[in-house]
Amino acid sequence: MHIDEATALRLATQVFVRAGVAGRAASDTAEILTLAEMMGIGTHGLKRVPFYADRIAAGGIDPAAVIQARAPALAMRHVDGQNGLGPAVARYALDQAMDAARQAGIGIAFCRGSNHLGALAPYLWIAAEAGFACLMTSNTSPMIAPAGGRAPQIGNNPLGIGLPNPGGTSVLLDMALSVVARSRVRAAAEAGREIPDDWATDAQGYPTRDPLVAAQGLMRAIGGDKGANLALCLDLLAGGLSGASMLSAIPNSITAPDVVQNIGHMILLIDTARLLPADALSDRMAGAAQVITQTAPIDPVTPPRMPGARAIRALTVARRDGLLLPPALLADLRKLAGE
Repeated sequence: MHIDEATALRLATQVFVRAGVAGRAASDTAEILTLAEMMGIGTHGLKRVPFYADRIAAGGIDPAAVIQARAPALAMRHVDGQNGLGPAVARYALDQAMDAARQAGIGIAFCRGSNHLGALAPYLWIAAEAGFACLMTSNTSPMIAPAGGRAPQIGNNPLGIGLPNPGGTSVLLDMALSVVARSRVRAAAEAGREIPDDWATDAQGYPTRDPLVAAQGLMRAIGGDKGANLALCLDLLAGGLSGASMLSAIPNSITAPDVVQNIGHMILLIDTARLLPADALSDRMAGAAQVITQTAPIDPVTPPRMPGARAIRALTVARRDGLLLPPALLADLRKLAGE
């Protein structure tokens, strides 16, 4: 069933308001989840609204959290989310980093006291629209084993890189460090489908095609040990430097929705206007896109494309035609919103 962006934002915001979330925290969270939905990232879109509301009801997230920030240096912000909604904390931190970057040319925000922040692509897009290049990460509950190990100690920590293109389509890279996100394993389980054997392992570290077995096992890191070590370093950046929880100290929000996670984020921004005029940056981005997209494809059905091009195209279409939501999800949102 189709709804427009304004309706999606209104429903999501109202769900959080009814859950006790006040002001900008409710609308910011709705904005990030709605953007993800419109970008085609349904696993991190509006289906997260009921999940976040359930965590608030369980006591795992504080709906009345007052996010705080301090400036240890001109270009640095240290944000304490006070156990608020993850997207609200990360959106606040993004604004803090933008403020720092406007002053110093570069800005970095470290967050602690946060929760699951959703997909990174919406934040990268907001930053790119404002003219900032962005490097972003977060830590998560453990589901990847360290190099040589078979017990989950490291989160499937996402890495986001965004580059603005004033005259065209920005570059948005939003990737997890596992072969796929765990949400895709859950989606396969819900649909009764097998998964490729390079996605996950069983609890003993052996490959499996059964998504139900994989749910009790480990996600496989991209690039083997290299991916596991990169995920570890992202955890140390987002959690270690921010003062948030790290590694296996982060509880699973699905199995323990009432337990505080204290997740950490890091957002680094570069004011590209300090380096290149807008037209020069556009020319360079267009040149890079031409090289990539005109590369001879392995399969003409799936030719090379720039990272984020599909998500931005989906966003454009959704703003024109509306969002197509499963009827059950839309009914759930309306019920939770009191409509």
